[in-house]
Amino acid sequence: MASHDRRTRRRPSAAGGRRPSTPARRDVPTDGPVLELDVERIAHGGVAVAHHEGRVVFVADAIPGERVRARVVDASRDRFWRGDALEVIEASPDRREHVWPEASIDRAPESRPGGAEFGHIRMPRQRDLKGEVLADALARMAHEERAVVVEAVDPALAPDVDPEQGTGWRTRVRLHVDDTGRAGPYAARSHRVVPVASLPLAAPGIVALDPLDRRWNGVDHVDLVVPSVGPAAAVERRAGARDAESPEIVEVVGAREFRLARDGFWQVHRGAAATLTRAIQELVDPERFDPGAANLDLYGGVGLLAAALGDRFGSDVRITSVEADERATGYARANLGDWGRARAVTARVDRFLAAGETSERWTESGRGATVILDPPRSGAGRDVVGHLASLAPAQILYVACDPVALARDLGTFRELGYGLEDLRAYDLFPDTHHVEAVARLGARV
Repeated sequence: MASHDRRTRRRPSAAGGRRPSTPARRDVPTDGPVLELDVERIAHGGVAVAHHEGRVVFVADAIPGERVRARVVDASRDRFWRGDALEVIEASPDRREHVWPEASIDRAPESRPGGAEFGHIRMPRQRDLKGEVLADALARMAHEERAVVVEAVDPALAPDVDPEQGTGWRTRVRLHVDDTGRAGPYAARSHRVVPVASLPLAAPGIVALDPLDRRWNGVDHVDLVVPSVGPAAAVERRAGARDAESPEIVEVVGAREFRLARDGFWQVHRGAAATLTRAIQELVDPERFDPGAANLDLYGGVGLLAAALGDRFGSDVRITSVEADERATGYARANLGDWGRARAVTARVDRFLAAGETSERWTESGRGATVILDPPRSGAGRDVVGHLASLAPAQILYVACDPVALARDLGTFRELGYGLEDLRAYDLFPDTHHVEAVARLGARV
């Protein structure tokens, strides 16, 4: 997910610090019909849902309960249209000034940057809407009816983050560069660079680099990184050029250090790694945990979640981290060095599990195992779920950033005899529609 986001899931774009020196000019586009719409709910992907003459209209930058004027920007499908809110006629009490002035509804829709699509919504309502989307997906695709409460990140784990505004949390930001050498985010739902004067979601260390004040001539994009230890860096990327060997950085979670390549995957929110570590340690059922079983951390990266189990249960834990990125596997091997029975394997997860099914010894030891499953945004998929269920582990801890992919996989697990026992959801991406969830599954009796 090698980039800062090997999962493609965690690059909702740019956002970090200064306000523009002059107000943004309103310049509403003239193509497409303008409709007055009553907004009903939020759909997966962060757009609002309304209806016009029986047709669904997906509307950006609106809140359920509002009445808005919106311009249709895509009417190519019979079943639904897409539109952008231009004006709020009746505002929700949860509407606020957008945390990213350049993304405000007062700016022309085609000039609004992407990556902070919930920035106009007060934080408690943001979390409620994310919980509704996750609950809806679980009900429709996994046949699990439950209310979902999305928890804010503990402020003690991310002291630089503004909990009321949801700003200052991104430790990785990618800016794209236009033909003039100016860096900025893409406009929402496009690949066109738009000028901005602030990056409100970015961590202070990234804002201090002043990437928006420089010209990046000959550069395709700029990756901005601020690790737990050491200075922030702006890394120039040229189109078609090979990356030089990435330097090593250190990330700290509690009392533990993790080493990884600067351009390798790490959680984007300053407090995310500690939040997920705590979630794994709280959700795992100790009565079913066998330190000597063939415990697995699938899509294990540099070993963060395997270490969470190791720290929870001690030095005798046997666990295998499986990751397709050979470089990440090398770091995982070092990061898990505290546990003599830990190992890191470079392999595709589906192939690793399929090979395990043919080994009677491996299959037998897998029956008492605890498995962490942290797949890409697209989910684990039927093949991986099928292989995993056939090994009959004692419990599965599924970490997911996409509600629909999670619900689809949980539906498959349900078909194969594994039910959802517990679920926690976390707001690791404030001011965006993204939400992280950790679920515990067990064999249905």
